[in-house]
Amino acid sequence: MTDSQKWLVLAGVTGAGWLVYLLAPILMPFALAALLAYLGDPLVDRLEARGHSRANAVVGVFGAMIIAIALLVLLVVPLLESQIEGLIDHLPNYASWFNQKLVPWLRQHFGIQRRMLDLNQLTTMLSQHWQQAGGVATAVLQSLSQSGMAVIHWLMNLLLVPVVSFYLLRDWDQLVRHVHELLPRRVAETAESLAEEADEVLGAFLRGQLLVMLAMSSYYSIALWIVGLDVALLVGMMAGLVGFIPYMGAIVGIGSGCLAALVQFQDASHLMPVLIVFGIGHVLEGTVLTPRLVGNKIGLHPVAVIFSALAGGQLFGFLGVLLALPAASVVMVLLRHAHELYLGSAWYAEIRREARPPKELREEDDGPT
Repeated sequence: MTDSQKWLVLAGVTGAGWLVYLLAPILMPFALAALLAYLGDPLVDRLEARGHSRANAVVGVFGAMIIAIALLVLLVVPLLESQIEGLIDHLPNYASWFNQKLVPWLRQHFGIQRRMLDLNQLTTMLSQHWQQAGGVATAVLQSLSQSGMAVIHWLMNLLLVPVVSFYLLRDWDQLVRHVHELLPRRVAETAESLAEEADEVLGAFLRGQLLVMLAMSSYYSIALWIVGLDVALLVGMMAGLVGFIPYMGAIVGIGSGCLAALVQFQDASHLMPVLIVFGIGHVLEGTVLTPRLVGNKIGLHPVAVIFSALAGGQLFGFLGVLLALPAASVVMVLLRHAHELYLGSAWYAEIRREARPPKELREEDDGPT
């Protein structure tokens, strides 16, 4: 590749990044549609391998995905809203117990003053705001009804996601083949190898990690409900959904679960069942679910995961958060390939040779005696 071609590629990548930054507000439905198509393509390929036509396989998989998402929203959102309402209704009682029991203990053992832990103002504020909003659905509808254009924009995005995802799912293999045909033949083999490795990493993250998150959310919610926690679904969903960051799901779940158990039962003896639930869940996730569904293909450090999510959100908003970890996985594959090229380059060999002590160089030149 000549210098002019390199500068042309760099300019193209820079221009594409700047274009994505400018179009970020309207790219959300397309990103969600591409995500759904990518998740559903392996199922469509399996149905094709069993003798079904591409169109019938796409219709079956697409219909199943839409039904699953609709059922999840219709079942989970009302339950979450009812648990949040119950939590806010009981906040005055929780604040009273907190101020009468826990604050004196903290003041005695840690010297923390009561004014630093006064929850009355926070309780009043949350109750007023929740009553004004009237719940999740009412708050969304109120925000949409403030502007006719906002309603139209929201409806267009809602309708655009299934339409775009259906067409992407139908033509996914053709799109991949066309992209492969556009590659220069000299780099086609390397690009295909990198694409396959990136697909393994993305598949492990998007498909495997999503299944792990759903499984752990279900386990935590059901187990905490059996224990008797009133906000079992809220705590379980929160612990399961942040589980893509190693150990963060257990930390968030144990902290919120123990706090919820304390304010509900007002007895430290009820902490043990909560700890047992999360202990079993952590072992189940680390020894069964993650090795089977995800494996060791991602390899992203927890700090890299946190930085990627924060950086994506800062640059592109929610779209950036959605695409941050898949993009980080692909970048990791490219960096791994660049590292292998660097270790095998003459420049690296020369640097290693110059860094060796003179005695070691003389022994290498003289050969074995």
